[in-house]
Amino acid sequence: MRNRILAVAAVAAAITVPAVAAQAQTVGVVRGGPPVAVEDDEGIAVEQRPAFREYIVRERVPNYTVPDRVIVGTVLPDAGVTTYDVPQRFGATPYRYTVVNGETVLVEPRSRRIVQVVE
Repeated sequence: MRNRILAVAAVAAAITVPAVAAQAQTVGVVRGGPPVAVEDDEGIAVEQRPAFREYIVRERVPNYTVPDRVIVGTVLPDAGVTTYDVPQRFGATPYRYTVVNGETVLVEPRSRRIVQVVE
């Protein structure tokens, strides 16, 4: 009986741990590349996203078109895509933003890798 309870507890823990970890970070996989994990607290916070999207529309940020899918881990081209500083009111972040294929994204400035798709 005790072994059965321990087995059920182990299965429950195995199911719960990945769900809790998934809440803390965003993970993306790039075709042909390694997984990329970004802590959600380094990007635009969930409660700030509607105001941030309104800001993007108000500022008339241009939409750039790239042939690749817009997912976390995609590297933007060096030329042809301009990135912008994130205003302080949306939280301190080391990233920059732009709009690509109609999606607002946060980009790591040096590598130009997308670290968050702001939905």
